[in-house]
Amino acid sequence: MVGNINIQNITKSFDDVKVLNDFSLNVEPGSFVSLIGPSGCGKSTLLRIIGGLEKNHEGRAFIDGEEIKKAGSDRGFAFQGSNLFPWLTVEKNIAFGLKTRGLYKEHRNDVKDIINLVGLKGFEESFPHQLSGGMQQRASLARALVGHPKVLLLDEPLGALDAFTRMNLQDEILRIKNEYNMTMIMVTHDVDEAIYMSDRVVVMSSRPSKVEAVIEIDLPKPRARIQDTFAIYRNKILEILNFGGKVAEVEYTI
Repeated sequence: MVGNINIQNITKSFDDVKVLNDFSLNVEPGSFVSLIGPSGCGKSTLLRIIGGLEKNHEGRAFIDGEEIKKAGSDRGFAFQGSNLFPWLTVEKNIAFGLKTRGLYKEHRNDVKDIINLVGLKGFEESFPHQLSGGMQQRASLARALVGHPKVLLLDEPLGALDAFTRMNLQDEILRIKNEYNMTMIMVTHDVDEAIYMSDRVVVMSSRPSKVEAVIEIDLPKPRARIQDTFAIYRNKILEILNFGGKVAEVEYTI
């Protein structure tokens, strides 16, 4: 299996602000890992380092034993916004990366296969403004997947969607992961989303960030959102994040 990510002692600062401090993590190939933590703790920065988009840091990051020094086709990236080119059709948006790397002729059929995989067949000639938010996000996922990456990096890809569309796309992403057997790393602020989708949830501390806890989600798949044990993991993660809260005792007077 491929797609092993190993992060060793990463420290990253922006000007005088230290975001990550001696951060280490190993992501097993074929696993789904979610990164969750307070805003500004470096979740997206860590994802960009793995993607080869962020440099000038201490420490090292590896994919399958090779040090990550730049972006590569072995890693796909999907962002919170769809980031589609508004002047290109769905098919041309998805094929854009292949064309820039001179691989389109060789992988032309892959574009059609990916369009079918994400449920956009029949919308190949549509422009982004003609699609719903969920369909735009499907197109963005297809663009990240078309090169058959070892690792898919997801930076809050569902954060802007309504609840029902979000849940549907969570299932779609898991289905795609199982079909491709790839490693996925997702940044999210949604605790339930992290539990539902992940093999492991990495809870990050406030800035400068370190690994606060790694929670193994030992629930059968496919998972039921309403199962009783779901709440146990939710409470545990919220406690680590100091959002557990306490119910105040109420005094009654008669």
